Amino acid sequence: MPMYEFVCPECGQRFERLVSAGTQREGCPECGAAGAERVLSTVAPPARLVRSPGTARRMEDKRGTDRGGAMERFRKQRATEKKRGGG
Repeated sequence: MPMYEFVCPECGQRFERLVSAGTQREGCPECGAAGAERVLSTVAPPARLVRSPGTARRMEDKRGTDRGGAMERFRKQRATEKKRGGG
């Protein structure tokens, strides 16, 4: 039995229900209306594709990525522009 997500047109309540395959309508647990329609659920990305900030930093350290390099180049560029009188 698959888990489907339903939306009630009467009260707007979204809920999930374990029902037999192919079920298109279900009763609303909030208001009791019988016409809640099945909708497509959002899907979460696989866990291996989602990286925490800590994991991303460890991977950058492993690869030798310099996180401060862009900021340092920006500071040098701004200093050069100020010397020229453009900033």
